[in-house]
Amino acid sequence: MKSAQGTRRRLVDVAELAGVTKSVASRVLNNDATLSVREETRLRVLESAKQLGYQPHAGAQALAGSRTKALALLLPDLTNPVYSRITRGAYLQAKARGYAMLLAEDTIDEGVDEQFADLVASGRVDGLLIASARPGHPLLEKLPKTQIPYLFVNRPVAGSGRNVTMDLEAASACAVQHLQDLGHRCIGHVSGPESLGFGQGRFTGFLQAAKKAGIQDPAIAAGEFSEKGGYDATLRLMKEHPDLTAIYTSTLNQAIGTLHALHEKEVPVPGQVSVISYDDLPLAEYLQPPLTTIAMPLVELGKAAVDVLCDQLAGGEPCDLTIPSIPEVVVRKSTARMR
Repeated sequence: MKSAQGTRRRLVDVAELAGVTKSVASRVLNNDATLSVREETRLRVLESAKQLGYQPHAGAQALAGSRTKALALLLPDLTNPVYSRITRGAYLQAKARGYAMLLAEDTIDEGVDEQFADLVASGRVDGLLIASARPGHPLLEKLPKTQIPYLFVNRPVAGSGRNVTMDLEAASACAVQHLQDLGHRCIGHVSGPESLGFGQGRFTGFLQAAKKAGIQDPAIAAGEFSEKGGYDATLRLMKEHPDLTAIYTSTLNQAIGTLHALHEKEVPVPGQVSVISYDDLPLAEYLQPPLTTIAMPLVELGKAAVDVLCDQLAGGEPCDLTIPSIPEVVVRKSTARMR
């Protein structure tokens, strides 16, 4: 419908009259189940559209119903080098299959939940790869109500039936076995935050491997997946367990903090304490000393996630997939035989 001046009423006009954003107006008018607004807001948008005689553009409606050939990847931290490898794998595979790849960072303070949900509501992407699944995340409740294909990558959500992951328990077993082969028996572990379920695989794997190696009550300290998290956890470990001869960290970032804490306390690495980390990145070669790591198939993980999502787009059922690649110990100079 056009106004008396012959100008077609636009979505932005409805949004301005209702006092909401354009995306909120669009999602209300499209009955988006993922949108959480007060009932009075929803009614105000509908009344504004009625008052203005707003009619969706036929071309836009047709476009919204078609394939965009774009996928979106939600990451917990764009600065984390681990996710750059996963992203590269996903990007390469998406490109090979004719899709563009959009990235979003999951930061609570910037309203990313609303932005990411808007990608779904506006039909700008065909499917979602979610590498950020913190407990209580709004997306966990919203996504099952949508029709868009999605899956969780590297951060499994129990019971979702759509997780693409790696064998984290096997990675921890490799780390403990490497240290055991070097004669270490007093082995500590810098684990991830207890509140994040996706970090439990490495933790559980460490406990199982320690038990198998005959290590009773292994030393464990939880910390954030950051340099400071590794630093603080290592100081606690060394204070409570001064007899430790080896430490296994859950991430390379934590390992950097661990090395700094040991250097600060004048503990030689690997002369007194050996250090090995989950995650292998080029940075590990240039630390002091060069860091022994567990190489994981991160690029392959990103590629596989895109393949599984494309299978959903083709009409396949969601499924869980564990990458079959076996973790590998990359030996450098931070681990040595116990003296």
